[in-house]
Amino acid sequence: MKITVVGAGAVGATCADNIARRELAEEVVLLDIKEGLSEGKGLDMLQASTLLDCDVKITGSSNNYELTANSDVVVITSGLPRKPGMTREELIGTNANIVKGVTENILKYSPDAIFVIISNPMDTMTYLALKSSGLPKNRIIGMGGILDSARFKTYLSLALNCSPNDLQGTVIGGHGDTTMIPLTRLATYSGVPVSQFLDAETLQKVAADTMVGGATLTKLIGTSAWYAPGAAGAILVESIVRDQKRVFPCCVYLEGEYGQSDICLGVPVVIGRNGWEKIVDFELNDEEKAAFNKSADAVRNMNDVLKTLEL
Repeated sequence: MKITVVGAGAVGATCADNIARRELAEEVVLLDIKEGLSEGKGLDMLQASTLLDCDVKITGSSNNYELTANSDVVVITSGLPRKPGMTREELIGTNANIVKGVTENILKYSPDAIFVIISNPMDTMTYLALKSSGLPKNRIIGMGGILDSARFKTYLSLALNCSPNDLQGTVIGGHGDTTMIPLTRLATYSGVPVSQFLDAETLQKVAADTMVGGATLTKLIGTSAWYAPGAAGAILVESIVRDQKRVFPCCVYLEGEYGQSDICLGVPVVIGRNGWEKIVDFELNDEEKAAFNKSADAVRNMNDVLKTLEL
């Protein structure tokens, strides 16, 4: 098994480190355009592996796509990170060219790879990767919903003063501060609806905190978060390479599911060796359907920006 992570910044390096520590592949390749960055971080991880009982070959390279040949899974984190006050939408122009170029170069050497997209704005970058590559829809997966759901579970655990491991919580819709939908109605604590433990006002605050979770971190640390995004990417890769059939909310191409078509948006899917294998219908109520449709409209507006770019 071979996994490539493109982008050796904070998110990409953290994702690659998690992949190596979990021994998800025999070989991990870390690629970046900046000279020496991926080589240095790859070497650092390789040295760390001697202390962590990991037996994984880790190679860093500056833009040498030949080293990525025959990758089974490719994680794309390339692009500019968000700065304080910057929206994901503002990143489209720059990151679209980067993601399209990376996808094309990877396919020259790994035509059968499954792609995990982390680059922002993630829903639009996932749509771009799918449309520009011509790959089967199951092989292009946006990670965002997994990260958003991790934040949702975090805020639920703080409100409940419980272990997040006893919680189930899912966020669907777009991966944006105003487009994601924390499904508080369906969240459970050891199988019991969290609404039996938390009042409506508290649940609304949990949902609101979740929706600005990324912006909160960007304001605090001056750039995009990396620990949780990197871990979320690795968890998604693990379900692919180990064929775990886990159900994750991921950004995938819809063709009528959840009432939407020709769009990549976050919905619950089964993740296995073939990529995303099945969309799970959560049977949303009218309020949730309306929120999902509103989210889709916002993502479509972002996707329309792609038409104005010379890609």
